[in-house]
Amino acid sequence: MRLAATLEYDGTEFSGFQRQNNAETIQEHLEVSLKKITNENITINYSGRTDAGVHAISQVFDFKTNIERDEINWIKGINSNLPKSISVKEICSVQDDFNSRFSAIERTYSYVIYNSKEKPLFFNDFCCWVTNNLDIKKMNDQLAMFIGENDFSSFRSINCNSKNPVKTMQDVNLKQHNKFIILSFTANAFLQNMVRIMVGTLIDISKNENPLSVKEILEKRDRSFAGRTAPAKGLFFLGPKYNENIDINTYEKDLLNRLKT
Repeated sequence: MRLAATLEYDGTEFSGFQRQNNAETIQEHLEVSLKKITNENITINYSGRTDAGVHAISQVFDFKTNIERDEINWIKGINSNLPKSISVKEICSVQDDFNSRFSAIERTYSYVIYNSKEKPLFFNDFCCWVTNNLDIKKMNDQLAMFIGENDFSSFRSINCNSKNPVKTMQDVNLKQHNKFIILSFTANAFLQNMVRIMVGTLIDISKNENPLSVKEILEKRDRSFAGRTAPAKGLFFLGPKYNENIDINTYEKDLLNRLKT
């Protein structure tokens, strides 16, 4: 039997999602919890590998097990062995060939900017604090230039080992709520640090610190022309989308509600 689950986590204290040697990760905590309640050695699949300090509203993972329980008992059992900063929200049975990574047709990330002279005291671990005045119209205009199939070589980490830098950006969005600016990106897949570099570039352009447009930077296919990498703490993985599955917009609304002051 194969089960799939959604979870949320505060990534502040973790070295990313993927299991690592000598580092605390979300995957490790999940697999240890599953071992405790099933007595099986379970390795999970997951929809997105978030980096250290990155958060998730609806990460998806799946695993195979011989244990049968109802959904509520699965959720309670797993969560009882997890830190307070990680929580499974839903779980259900799926087809044996389901894979939370390879079955996903798109993924959505949102980045939270707090644009104010005043420090975001209660949200410091969940946003990028920018004190400069940002040109929101310019940011929105530049944001739209990411749409479509592009070579994102200018917006990838120098350590990125992906063989194909060409990705299809299906949707982008900018929303403001009081002092918060939320930038959202939906694509078939993302390169390492891609969203954070795109956001850092948009911030630089909106502060008139980068004379190039997003279109020109994409055409350069060179990381040195893009902006700085925005801090991890402002990035949220909203989740994947499958052919018959979730409405990503639900999680955008969820994120907005959490940031209301």
